[in-house]
Amino acid sequence: MGTRIAEESDYRPKPMIEIGGRPILWHIMKIYAQHGVEDFIVCCGYKGSMIKEYFSNYRSQNVDLTIDLATGQTTYASLPAENWRVTLVDTGMETMTGGRLKRVRDIIGDETFCMTYGDGVSDVDISALIAFHKSHGGAATLTAVVPPGRYGAVKLSGTRIEEFVEKPPGDNALISGGFFVLEPSVIDRIEADETPWEAEPLVSLARDGELHAFKHTGFWRPMDTLRDKRELEALWRQGAPWKTWA
Repeated sequence: MGTRIAEESDYRPKPMIEIGGRPILWHIMKIYAQHGVEDFIVCCGYKGSMIKEYFSNYRSQNVDLTIDLATGQTTYASLPAENWRVTLVDTGMETMTGGRLKRVRDIIGDETFCMTYGDGVSDVDISALIAFHKSHGGAATLTAVVPPGRYGAVKLSGTRIEEFVEKPPGDNALISGGFFVLEPSVIDRIEADETPWEAEPLVSLARDGELHAFKHTGFWRPMDTLRDKRELEALWRQGAPWKTWA
């Protein structure tokens, strides 16, 4: 629901908040598509109808077209650049992150799959991430990142301030940046709709030695607040570090 960015999310689901005129969900899908991952399942909840409407009308919104009002026939000048297959599933208003994954278990099938959240972008090498997952043989891989600094800092000499440091990165502690690669068996660890993916499922995977970290030292940013959105907008205008596609 994006309550920390209510200025935008009061009117649309968080994944549909735009960066550079496109929903952040589109940016995330473009990141994956650059690496050949083009079959998507979107777990819809709050205002999910807006996500369905966006993809239902995607072709008409993104290419030139001619509409014959007499016959109702629409002729498209070209095909969209994306060769995506998008499955949109209503997974409930109040369902937690794990519960949403459990609800699409039958659609996922028996293959290794990627999973991420709808509010963060990165220049993570998805191909290398998948290869790493397959190399270690565990059931789950998360992308570990250093969070961006939120506040400016001061460098002290005794009580005297020597200089200001603008937004230093975190204290070098790694956090989960999403961008998971998972085996379908992990879904068996999710009990119900009320289960957060980040709680018992991930904790039990770590406890059982099945969870591995792919360290990413490049660009990664979440979009949790209006300030985050504005920073991503500014980065987009400057060339967007996560824009790995042509």
